[in-house]
Amino acid sequence: MASSVLEGLSVSLVSHVILLSTLTRSKKIIALTRPASVSKPINKLLEQRGVRIVPVDLTGPHHKLVEALKDVDVVVSAIGPREQLDQIPLVTAAKEAGVQRFVPCGFITVCAPGGIMMLRDQKEEVYNHIKHLQLPYTIVDVGWWYQIMFPRVPSGKVDYAVSISGNEIAGDGNVPSAITDLRDIGRYIACIIKDDRTLNKMIMAYNIVMAPNEVCDLMERLSGEKVERSYISEADIRSRLASGKAELEAGSTDYSSMLKVVHSQYLISWGIRGDNTPEYAKYLGYLTSKELYPDMQFTAFEEYLQEVLEGNAKGVYEHLKREMTKARGD
Repeated sequence: MASSVLEGLSVSLVSHVILLSTLTRSKKIIALTRPASVSKPINKLLEQRGVRIVPVDLTGPHHKLVEALKDVDVVVSAIGPREQLDQIPLVTAAKEAGVQRFVPCGFITVCAPGGIMMLRDQKEEVYNHIKHLQLPYTIVDVGWWYQIMFPRVPSGKVDYAVSISGNEIAGDGNVPSAITDLRDIGRYIACIIKDDRTLNKMIMAYNIVMAPNEVCDLMERLSGEKVERSYISEADIRSRLASGKAELEAGSTDYSSMLKVVHSQYLISWGIRGDNTPEYAKYLGYLTSKELYPDMQFTAFEEYLQEVLEGNAKGVYEHLKREMTKARGD
């Protein structure tokens, strides 16, 4: 592979994890970033690691996007959730530039398109544009992350790393779901983008499958504390979802309104419907990482929870905690 581009225009967490994980596996990596983000610390770090930072405005002139992608073999997009459709001009430019593989910003739980998850349907618009142009592609979904799966404990010792989800559990908590350590995503991508078997395919890359109650049981065993489990019924989730949709339809620009919709739809999809499993992924036509890379080493969930309990983990989505609390009505 001559070069690989990771398009991290949102300065997203996923984009940086993928970049840092693939640095030792690609001959050359270019990172596209918004002009206003060039001087951000993460981009300075990437420059020190040998990544060439290229400022790009997706709403700017088409020819500049084509120029930025010249002589690039693979584009891996990890744009933010609110900018999914901004990938469309990048896809068009990639086709003209002769990109050999485009990995759009998937990286979510497995779900069928068509009204279950708004975020999935927005991604599908990008996927359809790729297929319309006959641009070679690979779509990668990764399940739910370790980093947003574990609960609080009464002592508060893991609060520093607790995510936007908190201790809320959809339904009875017994629906299994595929989960992955965020830090392992880049390792999967590094294998996937050089594998001919994954071209023009959907891939489910994941570490293990666990139900929320099993996660709580494991946390209790490792911490020695009793986890408070906050179960929420499907009816209550759908009520929250309806509230969020009504707010958006009324013109709300408050991010908590969108989070009501997105988070509620996630809970219904993987926590109630049970969409986020390898079995359902195969039904939808995905190949799985277990089939493709049976010897792949990954971070054990118990090992990750030990890091959390020892104070060595890092929280994710810190900037969304206030909005998520508001969206849940806490």
